[in-house]
Amino acid sequence: MKRMILFGSGVSLLGIVGLGTLVIWPIGLKPNPIELIGDVDRGAYLARASGCIACHTDFEGGGAPLAGGVKLDTPFGALYSANLTTDPEHGIGDWTIEEFAQAVRQGISPEGEPYYPAFTYPFYANFTDQDIADLWAAFQTVPAVSQPAPSHQMAFPFNQRWGLKLWRAAFLEPPRTGPIEGNDPVWNRGRELVEGATHCAACHTGRNILGARNSDDEHFAGNPSLPGGNKAPAIDHETLQSRDWTVDALAYALKTGITPSGDAFGGSMGEVVLQGTQFLTDADRQAIATYLMDDHSGG
Repeated sequence: MKRMILFGSGVSLLGIVGLGTLVIWPIGLKPNPIELIGDVDRGAYLARASGCIACHTDFEGGGAPLAGGVKLDTPFGALYSANLTTDPEHGIGDWTIEEFAQAVRQGISPEGEPYYPAFTYPFYANFTDQDIADLWAAFQTVPAVSQPAPSHQMAFPFNQRWGLKLWRAAFLEPPRTGPIEGNDPVWNRGRELVEGATHCAACHTGRNILGARNSDDEHFAGNPSLPGGNKAPAIDHETLQSRDWTVDALAYALKTGITPSGDAFGGSMGEVVLQGTQFLTDADRQAIATYLMDDHSGG
C-alpha cells in the first residue's frame, strides 16, 4: 500500500511539473527589428483583403472602425474581436511594430500568450516585413477608441490559454502562399491571396472536433457548421464548375455579391464582399477567381 501511495504521489508530482512546464513554455520566435517605411495606402488595402475591418468593427452595434467587440460563437464558447485602434490602454497604441508582427504572423500577444485560432493568423505567417510595415502604418492612422473589447466567454478547459500551446504543436501549419514555378503569374497571385490574406479556407474547409482545419482531405470542400450556425459551401474547382461558375462570373461576384443565377450572397459571404473583396482591384479579384477555378490539388 505504501508503494502504491508513493507511486500515485510520484505520478501526481510529475503531472504538476509537466503542467507547470507547459504553462511557462515559451512559444514563437522573436521578430527581427523592422525599420522599413510603411505605405499607408497599401497597408489599408491589405487590411481590407485580410478581413481586419470586417472582423474588428461592430457594424451591427454601431461600433467605431476597428474598435473590436464583434462576437463569434464557437463550439467552445464566445469570442470577441480585439480593439485594434491606437488607444494605448485598450487597443494597440502602446505596441511596437515587432510586437505587431509577432501577433499577426505568429498569433502571439506582446505578453507571450497564444491567441485563439479564430484569429486567422495562420494564414498571415508569410507576410513580409514590408507587408507588416504597411499594415502598421495604416493602423497608426486609426483614431483611438478608449473602449475594451468584452472578455471571452470560454468554458473550462478552453479558457486556459496554455492549452493552445498543445493545439499549436498539433495543428498549426504554414500557409500555402508560395508561388508554384512554371504557373501563370495571375494564378500565383491568386494563390498568394486565397491561401493567405483572404484566408478562404478559414470558412470553406471542414474542421475537426478541436477546431483545426481538415486541410489534407477537405480543403475548400465546404463547412456545414460555421460559428454562429452559418455554413459555407464548397469552393473547390469541381464544385464551382458544376454550378456554372466561370472565372469572370466569380470575379464579378467578388465585386458585387451577385451570383451567376442573379441571386446575391448572404450571411458571412455577403459581409466579406461588402467589407473586403469589393475594395480589391479588378486584377486581384480576377487572380482569386483564376486560382479557385483551377485544379490546384497538387499545390
